[in-house]
Amino acid sequence: MRLCDAHTHLQDSRLFSTIERVMHRSMAAGVTHMVCCGVQEHDWHDIVILADRYPGIVPAFGLHPWFIAPRSPHWLDNLENLLQTTGAAVGEIGLDRVISPRNEADQISVFLSQLALAKKYKRPVNIHCRKAFGLLADLLKENGGLPHGGVIHSYSGSADMVKVFEKSGAYISFSGSLTRPRNKKVQQAARVVSLERLLIETDTPDILPTGAPEGLNEPAHVHLVLKTLAQLRDESIDTLAHATFANAMRLFKFSDHNPSSNVPDGCIP
Repeated sequence: MRLCDAHTHLQDSRLFSTIERVMHRSMAAGVTHMVCCGVQEHDWHDIVILADRYPGIVPAFGLHPWFIAPRSPHWLDNLENLLQTTGAAVGEIGLDRVISPRNEADQISVFLSQLALAKKYKRPVNIHCRKAFGLLADLLKENGGLPHGGVIHSYSGSADMVKVFEKSGAYISFSGSLTRPRNKKVQQAARVVSLERLLIETDTPDILPTGAPEGLNEPAHVHLVLKTLAQLRDESIDTLAHATFANAMRLFKFSDHNPSSNVPDGCIP
């Protein structure tokens, strides 16, 4: 069984110094592929390093709505240069109506600028959305959807919105929040996602799944998300493992190989 973690932040400073151990544990757990998402300009370079070192990592570069205020005047040019020189996805980008203070007009402008780059370079996008699902659906519809695919990560919207987003070209990804017994809204949504549009993730190093050891989250824990998903959908773990892996490979254009041999020798698991 091979798994893909569709959304991580392996460049996070809380993990970066122990990344070899994290990668060893991931490979040992069968999590051979993962998407590593940038959130602000100063972490993009670390993602380049990780993707060069570990072939199982697909990089994604973007400006997250939490970090748009301090962006540089040249942020969009810098992002475009990275897309020109790599096969990266675009993300993490998105909309967030929970943060305060917020400038919604600025969020929308930054989001649409990055969406346009993704279309220009024919790249999938990794989307963050909190309490803005109606707005997101409207913006996608008004701007031609996601012709090269994308994922709404750590989905927290309603079951009713799932088909709207699927129609726009989006995949739907579930994180450790799915494993929380009280999260009935997300669990209901997980039951209605089309099998060919389903993804799993950890959002490493955050959103630790129920049942994982205390500490930081990491890709090896995506098994717990998969297990909960199988229980909710009344489908086998093997079926969902195969489907979510194939979906990620198709969306993010991973090379179909097992990169475990590329983890440096002599590292402590």
